[in-house]
Amino acid sequence: MTIPQLLLSAAALAASTMAGYAGPCSDEIDRTQARIDARVQAVAPKGPSAPESPGALLHHQPTPGSIAAAEGKLGDVSSHTVEVVEAAMARARKADLADDKNGCDQALADVGRAIGP
Repeated sequence: MTIPQLLLSAAALAASTMAGYAGPCSDEIDRTQARIDARVQAVAPKGPSAPESPGALLHHQPTPGSIAAAEGKLGDVSSHTVEVVEAAMARARKADLADDKNGCDQALADVGRAIGP
């Protein structure tokens, strides 16, 4: 193996380990996101429907966030709750990247209070 090949292999190995980094509460963030997604999916079929948005006609799958925003507009989920949950999840992810377990736990607790049991 030549020196350039060795350097490239070392760089690829270093990059692959960085991509796999998990913060102190990455698993809890994933579980919380799954709870949010499940709540949105449970609420969506029960409420009123609305006409398709222009974005829906672009053949893109809706995201949980876009579904929650639409539910908020229909009154199924308050827009305030959607904003609180989105902001708290962003804080949790930022704290996780900064290895701030306490900050992450506080943000996830805010999500739990917003979405309920």
